[in-house]
Amino acid sequence: MTQPFNLVSEWEERREAANRCCKQGQFKDYLKLSTENLRLARAILDRSRESSTLNDMGSAYLSCWQPRQALECFHQALSIAQELGNRKATAITLSNLGSTYSRLGQFSQALEYFDHALPIIKELQDTQGEVSTLNDVALIYTKLGEPKRALLLQYQILAMRRLLGDFSGEATTLNGVGFAYSTLGEYEQALAFFQEALPIHRAVKNLTGEATTLNNIASTYSDLGQPKQALLIYHQVLLARRALNDRAGEATTLHNIGVIYSIFVDHKQALKFYKQAIAIYQELGDRLGEITTLLNMGSLYTTTKRKILARSCYRNAKKLVQQIEHQPLTDKVQQLMDAL
Repeated sequence: MTQPFNLVSEWEERREAANRCCKQGQFKDYLKLSTENLRLARAILDRSRESSTLNDMGSAYLSCWQPRQALECFHQALSIAQELGNRKATAITLSNLGSTYSRLGQFSQALEYFDHALPIIKELQDTQGEVSTLNDVALIYTKLGEPKRALLLQYQILAMRRLLGDFSGEATTLNGVGFAYSTLGEYEQALAFFQEALPIHRAVKNLTGEATTLNNIASTYSDLGQPKQALLIYHQVLLARRALNDRAGEATTLHNIGVIYSIFVDHKQALKFYKQAIAIYQELGDRLGEITTLLNMGSLYTTTKRKILARSCYRNAKKLVQQIEHQPLTDKVQQLMDAL
């Protein structure tokens, strides 16, 4: 009887260590510890711990930008959770699957999993889980070009966050509201929400949230026709992203700096930043980011009468857009190709 107890204690200790690594952004160590824990859970024939560990591994793979491996883990975890009749584990895993499919740009699949998760989350009266899932759904609607639908959800989420006294979450949702307004072209409204989110992120010392909000503020200044102000903030954000080792955020900011240099008609600098962004997007497997950057590069080449290079960018974007589900981008790629 002693050995299984010792093994269970070992599993618990390793999981705590893995979670510490995750919070510190040490995702490779998080994955390594979770993989070791999976072997241990299977050795002691504990299906519940096996399911939990598969979820941990999926989250670790997702943090390491390996969504295909994450999907495999989450599907295995879901199968075990359903076999055990564990409603909470089922809901968590369905949400994780939704997040992963969203990352891959397969938005219909993502919404399907979130739709399955939400009734269970409500049944369990898990308000925090419900808010998190609704937030993911709202972001998908914004990406799908349905910002009004997203905005309705974001206001619902904002009220729930405030009721829970979740200040960090409130700031995240204020960003979401601002993002939706920005997509609607209501930039002054967007800026007001981003500026409301910023001091909250600073108060709770959420450095990633602060960098994201500053990035959004810079983008809004660009939309409002103040590119110099935007560029100053972007360079500040880029330093923060690199200090945090936030590769995804770094790629986004590099792309955005490229956009500003395009506005300044400094094509050499714009291309330099676009190429840096694409290298990271490819490393992360972020097709959506890569497509957006390729289209901007193509537009720049078109402006400078380099049609062969422009066509090459658009063709590469078309190949990538066929791998994800994003009709607005598909239409945009075709329009740009037809216009050449």
